[in-house]
Amino acid sequence: MDLPVTARSSATLAVALARPIGSLTSALKMAAHLLRVLLLICCVAASPGAAASSTLDRVRETGTITFAYRDHAAPFSYTDRDGRVRGYSAELCTAVAASIQQSLKLPTLKVVWQPVDAANRLDAVASGRVDAECGTTTITLSRMKDVDFSLPIFVDGGSVLVRAKSRIAKLADLRGRKIAVIAGTTTEQALVAAFGVVDAQATLVPVADAVQGAALLAAGKVDGYAGDRIVLADIKLRSPSGRDFALLGVDFSYEPYGIVMRRDDPDFRLAVNRALVDLYKRGGIDPIFQRWLAPLGPPGPLLHSMYYLSSLPD
Repeated sequence: MDLPVTARSSATLAVALARPIGSLTSALKMAAHLLRVLLLICCVAASPGAAASSTLDRVRETGTITFAYRDHAAPFSYTDRDGRVRGYSAELCTAVAASIQQSLKLPTLKVVWQPVDAANRLDAVASGRVDAECGTTTITLSRMKDVDFSLPIFVDGGSVLVRAKSRIAKLADLRGRKIAVIAGTTTEQALVAAFGVVDAQATLVPVADAVQGAALLAAGKVDGYAGDRIVLADIKLRSPSGRDFALLGVDFSYEPYGIVMRRDDPDFRLAVNRALVDLYKRGGIDPIFQRWLAPLGPPGPLLHSMYYLSSLPD
């Protein structure tokens, strides 16, 4: 049976120490060999911790923090006409950056934004290409195998946007219809499960983003577009075709959003959570909510509870 590197190295060291040294030359050679063995043991022992570089250390050294954002995910993240990244989630991440700048005592901190989509957002974080993702990503146990999450930043549910004249009022009414949905999302998974519960078969049409889904619905190429209720409400409010759309009255999923981070950096996760808790406790979340979400309706009891339960003691 082969011994691990550390075990073989320790065994080599023990044998070497027990072997008699006949001359000064032999002693020097043996000492050099033992030094190499000790260095190998130290390197192997240190390797697990060395594999994960500290995000905060790198931010301190470079004066830069990099966030990913989902475009076309208004009111949570999107690019405005001037090319600025804006939205509820984007502003929360900007507040996180300000908090980290203050805690690290940096004179300035540059925020860099990288666009991602539903397919590559988690990989962008896990690979280290970005420090965190700020969008509409649902916290799930399966995703925790690859990435980590902040405290919840929003709670939503999945629903379906339909044409108002279609008289589609509930999920079962979509039996045999075409439903657009962003592929690979928790919304898609929950929708399939929900159709199974009501024993309804529908054809799912994969789309890249909410813009494409709403366009297909407006053109009559699909009978509904499934997504998070708050995003669908924003489409209905701001889209030129919004007055022709209606939302189903019930949700088919539970979607708690979080800021996505790497799994191997607890110090950075703590810094992000400290910033969020400070916003929740001191009321800084109120103007952010009013700016981005108030036009879609007041916060419900579930969201109020999320803010309260996430206000952890220091």
